[in-house]
Amino acid sequence: MEAQPVGQWLDELASKASTPGGGAGAAMNAAVGAALVSMVCNLTIGKPKYAEHEATMTEALAKAEDLRTRALGLAAEDAAAFDAVVAAYKLPKATDEEKQARTAAIQAALVGAAEVPLRTAALAADVIDVAASILEGANTNVISDIAVAASSAKSALESGVVNVEVNLASMSDEQLRKETEARLAEYTPAAGRADALITQVRERLAR
Repeated sequence: MEAQPVGQWLDELASKASTPGGGAGAAMNAAVGAALVSMVCNLTIGKPKYAEHEATMTEALAKAEDLRTRALGLAAEDAAAFDAVVAAYKLPKATDEEKQARTAAIQAALVGAAEVPLRTAALAADVIDVAASILEGANTNVISDIAVAASSAKSALESGVVNVEVNLASMSDEQLRKETEARLAEYTPAAGRADALITQVRERLAR
């Protein structure tokens, strides 16, 4: 993912191939949000006017860079997880044994396919929180980019939620479904925090 040109990746996303798909797109949105946080930090660090916020910006930059790297990894993992689901559905089902093995393989693949967007949602929530942490001390010339970072991360979060839910719908393990839903519920409130952050930025820009 890191070495592939953006245009080429978008061509693949637009093609008839099933991967990359929406899950990878969600992770890339999270990566964009993290990158914008890094940009704001880089344009703030070292400027005397914002010296008192140097430590906060430096810490946020390190977090954002880690999140961006992890988001790119999730984009690749999502494609692999979806491919595993497709492969499981293609398994033979001529005999009862084959049917049982196929069903087990499908369920295992669905667990993996739900886990990746779940982690994407968690990561997106982290991007939103890191973006919020730099608003007070950020270079005022680029605070609009904090709002864009929050918006991108919110999109990643909401997309991750949808992709978790689509896999949960086909899961037969009720306990696992409930556990996954509970984990997902931990991250969804970050969407509201993103909206609040965007509103804060817009109010500052209107002054």
